[in-house]
Amino acid sequence: MISGADIMVKCLENEGISVIFGYPGAAICPFFDSLYDSKIRTVLVRQEQNAAHAASGYARASSKVGVCVATSGPGATNLITGIATAYMDSIPIVAITGQVRSDLIGRDVFQEADITGACEPFIKHSYLVKDTNDLARIFKEAFHIATTGRPGPVLIDVPIDIQQNKISGFEYPEDVDIIGYKPSVKGHPIQIKRALELIAESKRPVICSGGGVLSSGSKPIFAEFADKTGIPVVSTMMGIGVMPSDNKQYLGMLGSFGTVRANRALLETDLLILCGARVGDRAVAAPHQVAERAKVIHIDIDPAEIGKNIQTTVPIVGDMKNVITVMRDKINYHVSDEWKNEFMSWQEPEIKPIEGFVEPRTFISRLSEMLRHKAILVADVGQNQIWCANNFKISDGRFLTTGGMGTMGYSLPAALGAKLARPERDVFVVCGDGSFQMSMSELAVVVQSNINVKIIIMQNGRLGMVREIQDKLYGSRYAATILNDAPDFAKLAEAYGIKAYVATTNKEAENAVAEMLESDKPNVLICQVSPETPSR
Repeated sequence: MISGADIMVKCLENEGISVIFGYPGAAICPFFDSLYDSKIRTVLVRQEQNAAHAASGYARASSKVGVCVATSGPGATNLITGIATAYMDSIPIVAITGQVRSDLIGRDVFQEADITGACEPFIKHSYLVKDTNDLARIFKEAFHIATTGRPGPVLIDVPIDIQQNKISGFEYPEDVDIIGYKPSVKGHPIQIKRALELIAESKRPVICSGGGVLSSGSKPIFAEFADKTGIPVVSTMMGIGVMPSDNKQYLGMLGSFGTVRANRALLETDLLILCGARVGDRAVAAPHQVAERAKVIHIDIDPAEIGKNIQTTVPIVGDMKNVITVMRDKINYHVSDEWKNEFMSWQEPEIKPIEGFVEPRTFISRLSEMLRHKAILVADVGQNQIWCANNFKISDGRFLTTGGMGTMGYSLPAALGAKLARPERDVFVVCGDGSFQMSMSELAVVVQSNINVKIIIMQNGRLGMVREIQDKLYGSRYAATILNDAPDFAKLAEAYGIKAYVATTNKEAENAVAEMLESDKPNVLICQVSPETPSR
């Protein structure tokens, strides 16, 4: 006989899961008790939302599924923001929640919450387990759904009696057959032919890469296609890193906080090739205007995204890796010297430092040069995110952030997951003093689990991006954006036994980073930044 809780653990072991992030409680205790005898590592976060962010960071760094666990009621509802963040960013995670006894569901008993209903708008799929015999099938399906088609989060809600019940045996399914779930992955050959014809006719084509290029594992093939054609490449925030930042064809991030060159390319193009990007409002503020002056090829695994935000001339539904491989092999086109010389001549405006402070944009640029092979930078949300997106130079590493939901407090827990997935790499966090205070309790996890992440706090005493909005639209009335009473972050770090540095100049910041890179322990660097420093 085997209990439901033991089956849940065996399912995770069969999926190759080696680490989970979570917080226990009464309704999930049987599962945690079974984990006690497993080789799966449990990382105890300090708040459940951060378990979901850590699972997301792990998934993005490892290209595997991240797993987070919480108890019923408030434990489960605390996961919601992390689940929504993963959904908007198309990250494969499996969230496991405990639930009250099956016979008590619907009676508003202690710590009962309809978590499957609550997550319905931003979950790829969810299960409320009603029979212990269904656990193995449900877990197999959950991991399949999370990783196929457009990746995303899947929720498994397991009542405590389902965990406690015992059945006669366990067999993990080898295959999955879900009626009605058959993602289209190949791309229609006629549509691909039409796309190649449009490219051949274009004079000023531009490729826009999104997060789908990275999540599909098509980065090398995408780079070969771009190199073969010479077409300039811009990216959404989630697509940063598809090409090395120093590649002359790469013009930077698109959108309201993007580079001058990327946005100019969008204005000048006669053909926009969208690759795994949904064209959100921060990337293209007025997509109808783009469609009026340029033809659009849109490649995406999710048919719901094609044509949703921008009118499309040639839609291609399919896995990016499959589609771009065919296009790379069949393309017979190279941009004209006239278009090449034009987009390569565009320049970014000069950055002017402010005396007595760290200049964050030039420091981020220098930081990227100092980091070692395949380093990972995890940026939070706010001005720090834009400074990193536009100035962190990527060669063979990764840039992780939340582009869809824009969830403050994401960076530290996501970095914990990324470091556990890639312990051999440098993993740096860049956050603002506002976003850091949303997850600084996870410093305890850094120490308890001995996770060697490096944390850089850009301290300007403001909720900087909101303050910029107040400057532009609300007559500089700084309502609820002043953070002058923040704690002494250096002392806070030292209270956890973490060495801290404080920098007021770029040179001091660079010297601190040099020391941090030599340390095998976690460190915190507080950079004093002027409140007047703009996002771009």
